[in-house]
Amino acid sequence: QVHLVESGGGLVQAGSSLRLSCTASGGAISMYRIAWFRQAPAAEREFVAQINWTGGYRHYLDSVKGRFIISRDNTKNTAYLEMNSLKPEDTALYFCAAAYLGAPQYDCWGQGTQVTVSS
Repeated sequence: QVHLVESGGGLVQAGSSLRLSCTASGGAISMYRIAWFRQAPAAEREFVAQINWTGGYRHYLDSVKGRFIISRDNTKNTAYLEMNSLKPEDTALYFCAAAYLGAPQYDCWGQGTQVTVSS
């Protein structure tokens, strides 16, 4: 299993942008499907976006479509989540997760990076 480390979170104003990074070690990220999840205080963890091994397929939570972009650079062993037009309701702890080849479950998780959007 790969080890995932997220970075890039912070405190920003509504309407701003942030780019989160998810860097893998201990394995090639190219062998994994990657997703971003988030968890707001007192809320369930929710799926945000996912990308397949080649980057040819991407899927998003409806509320972030058109604002967030998931991408990956397998040569850097890193995935990204570009977040634009941020809203206070995007405030959460953001996690990246990886699923090996065709595995149905995401079984590798990072520790998360906090994103706080002020109004």
